[in-house]
Amino acid sequence: MGTKRNIRSTTILSVRRGNKAAIGGDGQVTLGDTVVKSTAKKIRPLADGKVWAGFAGSTADAFSLLERFEKKLAEYNNNILRASIEMAKEWRTDRILRRLETMMIVVDNERSLLLGGAGDVIESDDGIIAIGSGGSYATAAARALLANTDLSPEEIVTKALKIAGDICVYTNNEIMVQTIG
Repeated sequence: MGTKRNIRSTTILSVRRGNKAAIGGDGQVTLGDTVVKSTAKKIRPLADGKVWAGFAGSTADAFSLLERFEKKLAEYNNNILRASIEMAKEWRTDRILRRLETMMIVVDNERSLLLGGAGDVIESDDGIIAIGSGGSYATAAARALLANTDLSPEEIVTKALKIAGDICVYTNNEIMVQTIG
């Protein structure tokens, strides 16, 4: 009997404050208990940079979903809510897509949404969304920073991801952040 090696990686965080948002992610990719890459880029521009997406999970699965999501964005005139709902319907009902092991956060000037394979399209109440191995650490840090500082969304994402990187063994401090709005 072979040993299954779990692929773990990533913390993706989005923070929204006022009319600005930021999305960021760390760069670590882990295979089992070994770091195989530390500078992966896990946030990507879509719709000519009007929308940014971050992913956690299988890279091949994530790129398949990003490609499909970008087509939905084009189909629905870059309306991320509508594109997300249609993507989630397809993701949940398609026999092949249902097996994909990834989650996404998509952000534009107006919304930050979490998309999941169970048909999830979630917009947080407080403007903070995180996914991945260090997501709960990043969320906790971002909530504290949002409530107790005047930092910009970009600064909060950067600091919260660094905190997550100090706690989560599947997250590092090679951070990429993008501001929207």
